[in-house]
Amino acid sequence: MPSTINDYRQLVEKPWGKMFYDMIYRQLSLPTNPSLDILDFGAGFCVTANHYAQHHRVAAVEPNEDMLHLKLADNCVMDCIHGGLETLQQWNDGFFDLVICHNVLEYVPDKKQILQELARVLKQGGMLSIVKHNLPGRIFASAVFSDDPESAFRLLENGDNSDTMFGSRDTYSNEYLIEQCKQIGLSMKKRFGIRAFFSLSTNDDVKFTKEWYDSMLKLEMKACELDTYKDIAFFNHLLFRK
Repeated sequence: MPSTINDYRQLVEKPWGKMFYDMIYRQLSLPTNPSLDILDFGAGFCVTANHYAQHHRVAAVEPNEDMLHLKLADNCVMDCIHGGLETLQQWNDGFFDLVICHNVLEYVPDKKQILQELARVLKQGGMLSIVKHNLPGRIFASAVFSDDPESAFRLLENGDNSDTMFGSRDTYSNEYLIEQCKQIGLSMKKRFGIRAFFSLSTNDDVKFTKEWYDSMLKLEMKACELDTYKDIAFFNHLLFRK
């Protein structure tokens, strides 16, 4: 697992980093036209924001300055902002067609406050995309990929409140998220799995071949819509409509 921001940035360039994003792009399946107003809140290295800035108007907000210094920014139309929740006040109610919040809520104490503000800036009929850690997937990864059954047992028994480079991680449940979104007028429309298989093998050599990548992406995209594999995937991707 990465121990520094630089280590984490390097993972984006690896096949298993690239596949994470390729799955998200396919699951969101955004048209290139018309151009949309998109907010990526907690944008990290701005990989997703940069991808969508090819065809859309994208604002990327990231509180970690070190991550912004290492951002991917090929598309100059992307607006990158160093800040947090307070920066959202610059946008009027109902400004964005799509709000992205990927692997963020695990690290914040007041999830409800952030969800309320993200819902405020989302247009009526707009979509909120949330990617989150999934506890069963973390248990599989600990037991199989890390060969650490003791850690897997602790996760199974006590849940996940790990200390990470981003702070304490709370792997909250889908049920909690769905209920919080329901209270602010957002209804879940779709749930996907991400990373059911592709990071369980420790054979990294094969992962750099095109044959493996294409076949694994095909498998993951088939499995990501099946409940059995959503439930054990490392991440879940939930789409909410306002």
